[in-house]
Amino acid sequence: MEYVRILASGDTKNLDYAKAEALYNEEYQKWMGRKTQYDQIYQQIKSTDEMLTKHFGKKNYTKEEVKAIKTEDQALLQATQVANYMFSNGMDSMADALKEISEDLESINDRLNYNLNKTFKGRVNGDNPDDMSTKYYGNGNVKPVKKTESHGTHVAGIIAAERNNGKGANGVANNVKIMVVRTVPNGDEYDKDVALAIRYAVDNNAKVINGSFGKSFSPHSDWVRDAIAYASEKDVVIVHAAGNDSENVDVEPNFPDDNVNGQEISNTYIRVGALEPKYGSNLVASFSNYGKQNVDVFAPGAKIYSTTPENEYDTKGGTSMAAPAVAGVAALIRSYYPTLTAAQVKQIIMDSGLAIKTKVVVGGDTNNVKPFADIVKSGKIVNAYNALIMAAQMAK
Repeated sequence: MEYVRILASGDTKNLDYAKAEALYNEEYQKWMGRKTQYDQIYQQIKSTDEMLTKHFGKKNYTKEEVKAIKTEDQALLQATQVANYMFSNGMDSMADALKEISEDLESINDRLNYNLNKTFKGRVNGDNPDDMSTKYYGNGNVKPVKKTESHGTHVAGIIAAERNNGKGANGVANNVKIMVVRTVPNGDEYDKDVALAIRYAVDNNAKVINGSFGKSFSPHSDWVRDAIAYASEKDVVIVHAAGNDSENVDVEPNFPDDNVNGQEISNTYIRVGALEPKYGSNLVASFSNYGKQNVDVFAPGAKIYSTTPENEYDTKGGTSMAAPAVAGVAALIRSYYPTLTAAQVKQIIMDSGLAIKTKVVVGGDTNNVKPFADIVKSGKIVNAYNALIMAAQMAK
């Protein structure tokens, strides 16, 4: 994480050092506690599976067989209770439960061993991330190393999965090509990489850039803002996820952003919050950041079904999923009405949405209820149909 890199630098004069240290101590304790908890759960499930396998004399026992067990053996009784609890929480088998807990543990261990490890040296490109003059590094490999590295594939599918082929899900846009620029490691992105990635995409004729990433500390935010301004000058739309911290980004910073002290440097940058798949007071996803000044629109971002590596599909949630919904609408507009400028596309997306009049729970806090229009600049949720009607009118 960027704040861990700040601590690892040892630069106590850094204005963010004390804030980074406090956050590190809080996060390290939290994730160590989760590791202990999940290690215990894993061992309990493993022991349960071993006992039930021994009882049935086979590995592939069924839920029904477990529910039918009648015993006074306390250990076996406890095993059936654990198994039945897992089944009642959506698991089809103990093997599925072990797989899910193993994946959770892998994520937790990655968090501790890499994201929160102050001695870990993750940068292997040979360049200096604090020196913008060394620009040519990296490689052309955009494929994930592990199947679990599915975030970018899921995002791309929301934009561009082939429509109406009877498989998986339909992408938002039906006339789009994906330019894959693999920029963000398993942790906070480096400012230098993001700035150069934006410029690379612009220089290679991208019309819309989707940024499903973000962070709270940005030592070289000026480099990224310069790149955002460059994209704006070159008539490129940038769509950015608002972040998943349940915070007001008008108060708590989230990077990259397009403003300095509230003054925007781009009129083609769109920041997107996430919606739940239901209307009403819980319309805004509890994890979603928000902000009357710095979040432009909201779009579906919770419980989103899309593509994952190796020809599979999965449901994920985050503002990372809301951003590509909007990037897809931007691509629709630009493909049907290529004479419209990037600034016009942003204006259309902002103006053509559905205005939400109801009050909503903000940041998942049921004590924090506000009119929807108070947490987002446009006061609207994105609507592709309305956007295309407005685009047709503006293109005339």
